[in-house]
Amino acid sequence: MASHEQQARTLVEALPYIQKFTGKTIVVKYGGNAMISQELRRAVMSDIILLSLVGIRVVVVHGGGPEIGAMLKKLGKASKFVDGLRYTDEETMDVVQQILCGKVNKDLVSLAERLGGHAIGLCGLDGGLFQAKLLDEKYGLVGEITTVNPKPVEDALAAGYIPIVSTVAQGTDADTAYNINADTAAAKLAQALKAEKLILLTDVRGLLQDPHDDETLIRVVHTQEVAALVADGVISGGMIPKMECCVSAISGGVERVHILDGRIPHSILIELLSDAGIGTMLKKED
Repeated sequence: MASHEQQARTLVEALPYIQKFTGKTIVVKYGGNAMISQELRRAVMSDIILLSLVGIRVVVVHGGGPEIGAMLKKLGKASKFVDGLRYTDEETMDVVQQILCGKVNKDLVSLAERLGGHAIGLCGLDGGLFQAKLLDEKYGLVGEITTVNPKPVEDALAAGYIPIVSTVAQGTDADTAYNINADTAAAKLAQALKAEKLILLTDVRGLLQDPHDDETLIRVVHTQEVAALVADGVISGGMIPKMECCVSAISGGVERVHILDGRIPHSILIELLSDAGIGTMLKKED
């Protein structure tokens, strides 16, 4: 157990970070294993509540891939992926909307409330939050966000709630809802909210020089280094679209983007409120 002295030191170390971020907006993209494990869900949500209580405006954007997959399986429907995105036909879109806007979103809201936070669930369809057009027919009903109306989120923050946002958008080119990649939605919302930080919780330590060795974590990446890292194969596979989201968020005015390992309990607090820093941080050239 940490001694009282260590606990006090931790709090003292957190103080300048709290002072720096209080009143600022931070968007957390929440998905992967950190959403599946009950223990990690509690850790993530309690971090978010703590940040909210010290005056940081936290917005959560979540996916729900595993839950969507499980429901499709119950319905006897196979999950199909094209270039890492879920192929979404009409039947799958119905399930995506039910699971994301319904079950997953409300489960997270109720967990936050049980842990003593004040949360409100929003779906991208509410108040015209996310509007989108078809990304490409090969993905089915997957959308590309055309406009973000941050007002429902800003209103919820102003009223003292933690907004928890699911990534379904209203189609502008057809009478349909669209499935949206949660990383992309979080990046676009962070830009619209002029957020200080975007945090992507993932199932990896961060960006690794050698993907098989956690010791090769790259702690800081400047946006103009990304193209060379892709060319060298350091950024590959599913990390490419993630990094593209990070770069677009920064070019859209977000100060810093952090890729964190959601499997580490309280990774958000360690990254934000301590000198340690545990993931990969993206920023512009100094």
